[in-house]
Amino acid sequence: MSDTPPPPLPARRVWWRRLQRLPLSMMVASVLAALGIVQLSFQLGHLAYRSVVWSAQTRETLDRVALLEGDVRVLKDAIQAASDPAYLEQLARCEGYVGKTEQVIVSSTAPVRPPAPGTICKALRLP
Repeated sequence: MSDTPPPPLPARRVWWRRLQRLPLSMMVASVLAALGIVQLSFQLGHLAYRSVVWSAQTRETLDRVALLEGDVRVLKDAIQAASDPAYLEQLARCEGYVGKTEQVIVSSTAPVRPPAPGTICKALRLP
């Protein structure tokens, strides 16, 4: 016999021998744990994304509801004012009408062309 070392094994065999030393159940558990970590990371990221999107959509919906509630308030006020004679008289004056017993006095410095109807009073925005 000689004192020379045996020839080196191919790299594939060395890797296989090291692999055989580890218990199979430990390798399977490590792979499953790695997959679980990947899945948990994905689920947490997706949860964070959905939370941000849900918050933005909720804020938009609440803003829209507030706008619609304001429109309902304006319409209710318009319905109540439609049966009020004082409001109807004011509305007629805004359009340029004059009462039967009233006199129209025109200033000498008034423009030749009268203002367009509805430009005297503030317009009410109806939805």
